[in-house]
Amino acid sequence: VLKLEEQQFLGEASCTLSEIVMKTNRIVTLDLTYEEFSVPAHSRKCGQLTVHAEESFASKTSVELILRCSDLEGKDLFSKSDPFLIISKITESGILVPICKTEVLKNDHSPKWKQVSLSIQQVGSKDSPLTVECFNFNSNGKHDLLGKVQKSLAGLEKLHSVATGENMFVPLSVGQNHQNKVLKSQLFVDKYSENIQHTFLDYLAGGYELNFMVAIDFTASNGNSRLPDSLHYIDPSGRPNAYQRAILDVGGVLQFYDYDKKFPAWGFGARPIDGPVSHCFNLNGSSNYCEVEGIHGIMTAYTSALHNVSLAGPTLFGHIVTNAAQIASASVARNERKYFVLLIITDGVITDLQETKDAFVMASDLPLSILIVGVGGADFKEMEILDADKGERLESSSGRVASRDIVQFVPFRDVQNGEVSVVQSLLAELPSQFLTYVRARGIRPNA
Repeated sequence: VLKLEEQQFLGEASCTLSEIVMKTNRIVTLDLTYEEFSVPAHSRKCGQLTVHAEESFASKTSVELILRCSDLEGKDLFSKSDPFLIISKITESGILVPICKTEVLKNDHSPKWKQVSLSIQQVGSKDSPLTVECFNFNSNGKHDLLGKVQKSLAGLEKLHSVATGENMFVPLSVGQNHQNKVLKSQLFVDKYSENIQHTFLDYLAGGYELNFMVAIDFTASNGNSRLPDSLHYIDPSGRPNAYQRAILDVGGVLQFYDYDKKFPAWGFGARPIDGPVSHCFNLNGSSNYCEVEGIHGIMTAYTSALHNVSLAGPTLFGHIVTNAAQIASASVARNERKYFVLLIITDGVITDLQETKDAFVMASDLPLSILIVGVGGADFKEMEILDADKGERLESSSGRVASRDIVQFVPFRDVQNGEVSVVQSLLAELPSQFLTYVRARGIRPNA
C-alpha cells in the first residue's frame, strides 16, 4: 500500500470538470503549484499536469424492456391485486438499490406494463445481477411482495429470445435456511432492445451552449441590507452572503459552458429610484439591456443594485420566468443550439403561485431549466410544489400539463449544513432535463 506521508509532495492543481469537457479534445494542461509556507502567499510553479476526460461507452447504451406477469396471486380479499414492478441492482455487499419502477396497474392478475428504459451504466454491466420484484400496491406504503426473479440484463435478453416465462419466487420466513418458495406466477420479457443514446456531453461537444441567467429577490423580508442580520448584508470582511454564495457556486460551474460569458441578470420585488415596485428590473440599472459580463459582472451589479433600490414586495416569479422564456423562445426562432439555465435566489413564499405555475408550464416547451435556491428560514412548501420531483407534473390554470419537469429547488440551509451542494443539486437534474428536451424534438448533436 502506498503511504502518502512517505512520498515527496511535488505540487497540486485544481479545476472544475466543466473546464475539461469544454476544451477541444477534452484535454486541459494545468500548472502544478507548491505553496511555500516559509514565504507567506508565495507559491512556485513546479511542472504541469495534463488531464484528458473520456466518456465511457456503456453510459450511452440503454435497454428498453416491456415486462409482463401471469397468474399473480391475489392479496386483496375482495378484488384483484394492483401490481407494479421494481427493478433493483444488487451491490457487492448484497444491498438492493432500486433503479427503475413501473406504473401501478389496477385489478390485474396478468399485468403488462409500459416500456421502461435502463442505461447499462446504471446497471453496471449486462452480466450484473438484477432483482425484478412484483408488489401489490397499498396506499399506506406497505406493499405486499407478490414474487420476484433474479436475472442479469443478459438473462432477461435470453428470456425474450426464447419467448418463455421465468417462475417467480418468494423467500420463506427467516429460520428456514433462506429457502425460496417457487410460484406458478411467471415473468415474461415481451420486448428487449438496446439503443445508443447520445449523452449530455455529446451535445456539448457538438457545439450546444448552456446560457446562464440569474434573478435575485429584493423583497423587504430579506431585512435592511445595511444591518448584519440581513440576508443581503455585504460583509466588510469579504465573506459572501447566501445570495453571493449561490451566484458564485452555480455560475462558477455554468460559466464554462457559455461561450460569450454575457449573463442576463435581473432583480425583483424592489422599487428602483423614482419608480413603482418592479417584479423584473435589470440588475445593471440599464433600461435597455439586461446582460452583464461574467460572474464578476453579476456580483458588481448585485452590490450596486442594493444601493440603488428600496426593498419592497410582494414576491412574484411570473415576470422573471416570462422574461427568461422570451429569451429562450427568441433563440429557438433563430435556430440556435442553446439551452438556458435560470437561477432564482429567493428568501420567501411566493404570492403568485398559480401565475408562476402557468409561466413554468409554458416554459416547459422551451430550452430552459430553472434552479430555485431558497435562502433564510422561510417555509418553502410552495417551492417543493413547483419542483415536481415529489408529485404530479405542474398544471396551468387552463388545465395544460407541463411537458417535462424543468424546476429544481434547493434550500440553502441544507447547503450550509453540508448536506448537499447547490452545484451537485443542479447538475443532478440538469442533464436529464436537457436530454428530455432535445430527444423529444429529435435534435441530434453535431458530429
